[in-house]
Amino acid sequence: MDQKLLLPNVSVIIPIYNGESDLSELIKSLNNQTYPKQLVEYLLIDNNSSDLTPYLLEKATKNAQEQGINFRHLTENTIQSSYAARNLGIRQASNQILAFTDADCRPNSYWLEKIVQPFINPLVGIVVGEIVALPGRSLLEQYAERKQLMSQKFLIKHPFCPYGQTANIAIRKQAFVDVGLFRPYLTTGGDADICWRIQQEANWQLEYAPEAIIFHRHRSNFRDFRSQFRRYGRSNRYLHQLHGVDLMRKLTFREIVYRLSRWILKELPRDIIKATAGKASFVELINTPIDLIGFQARTVGQESSQLPEEAKYIERL
Repeated sequence: MDQKLLLPNVSVIIPIYNGESDLSELIKSLNNQTYPKQLVEYLLIDNNSSDLTPYLLEKATKNAQEQGINFRHLTENTIQSSYAARNLGIRQASNQILAFTDADCRPNSYWLEKIVQPFINPLVGIVVGEIVALPGRSLLEQYAERKQLMSQKFLIKHPFCPYGQTANIAIRKQAFVDVGLFRPYLTTGGDADICWRIQQEANWQLEYAPEAIIFHRHRSNFRDFRSQFRRYGRSNRYLHQLHGVDLMRKLTFREIVYRLSRWILKELPRDIIKATAGKASFVELINTPIDLIGFQARTVGQESSQLPEEAKYIERL
């Protein structure tokens, strides 16, 4: 029997908000997928963008259809939330295996092939792929790459319950039937929330597929970097209120003084010697200050957040 006949049909769901700078590379990555194109539909959901995203999606959809690739352009302009956009994609999806990624991601050409493989086990409801940093020139992009900032291998070992980020995850549609969709008014933390609900309420298994790789464009300036870590803090506060997960410890003034002193007196001289010998990069010299900037932003995000009542609402299929 032809192995291709055994492959499942897949719906790829991608929420997009003001993504004009990313769309060209994203669409190129989707067009380069090795998965049989007749088995895939791509649902590209514009979430009320104010840039050229709607125009570019219409153009990409027409071009893809001419090449026999099934692109569908949808619009979610009622709720400003990537989770609401994903919910629209889930409702519109024609297939039972749903793969998710984001506009600032570049799926490896074998991504779909690898992420569907674990679903051969009928008990598997979630498959988590790996996220690798796109090479970048800025210090913060190099920092993210060195720290493996979004690597899923850490999240599948989460002490509360394993989960994966929606930048690279696949979920059976039946799992959404069982526990409901993403919380549409949640602005962060929805990936962990849906994974935990699926595993705990419906007993679906989660599998890790490290060869299902997506490359992610990391933040290149400190404004966006701090915003990212504040969002991590808000996410933890929301998940604490929804699931009882432990809050992250706060960054204190005493720890700032201690870590900066250690950096100046011990780490920096050591790393300067290594850099002079060609054994360390510049980003390694300033690793500790960047760590502290992220830590402080995460603390602010966690301390200043409170889960909105509407964010508890779960949509149903």
